[in-house]
Amino acid sequence: MNNKRLITLGIIILCISIAAKLVLSGLKNIKVDDFNPAAVMFVVDSSASNQKKLPLQKKFLKQICSQLDPEDQIKIIKVSQEAYMIYEGSPQSSSAITKSMEAFTKYEPEAMGTAYGDGIKKAFSYALAMQKDGYTPAIVVIGDLENEGDTSKQINWDTFPQNVLSAKKYAPDVVMMFLFAHPQKLDMVKEKLNPVLGEQKLILAPEQNVDKSLRKFINALGR
Repeated sequence: MNNKRLITLGIIILCISIAAKLVLSGLKNIKVDDFNPAAVMFVVDSSASNQKKLPLQKKFLKQICSQLDPEDQIKIIKVSQEAYMIYEGSPQSSSAITKSMEAFTKYEPEAMGTAYGDGIKKAFSYALAMQKDGYTPAIVVIGDLENEGDTSKQINWDTFPQNVLSAKKYAPDVVMMFLFAHPQKLDMVKEKLNPVLGEQKLILAPEQNVDKSLRKFINALGR
């Protein structure tokens, strides 16, 4: 009787040992992906020429935020005659984002201009700072890309590609996305920036295709 018990106990111990080795072997083969939080800088055009499409654009901005992680960070830069930040914080703070955009993107008859150049310059400055803190930076430009007002505040497309290339030395994984502009404008953006950023890191979409751009953007962030 004792011999049978010893044999049974030995078999049980052997089975447990084999199972433990299999579990440990399986755990060793599991690769845990490194998660890098993203820092997304939104540049939102609230100028007169873009007011008609602005409600839809703000809605899509919040749709992008809903796909981001709570550990991510965003900043929203309003662009009209001047460019300045109107929100920074979690992409999950939907109420705060809505209040900020409603308060600071209203039509201002006295504000004539589109300071895209100043807005994107600020976005890159914030992006490089967030890169130092371990975030994957991205810049999302939402608007019609029309030039109005002071030319010194607009994008200089002759020098802009070189500026982006210089920024890439410090933020090699930076992603740029341009949304809601006319295809003719976006074609020009692609011609200027595609050689610098490449197909994976430069995302362009007119109003008709913005929904398809969201998955590509999330992929570009390494998710």
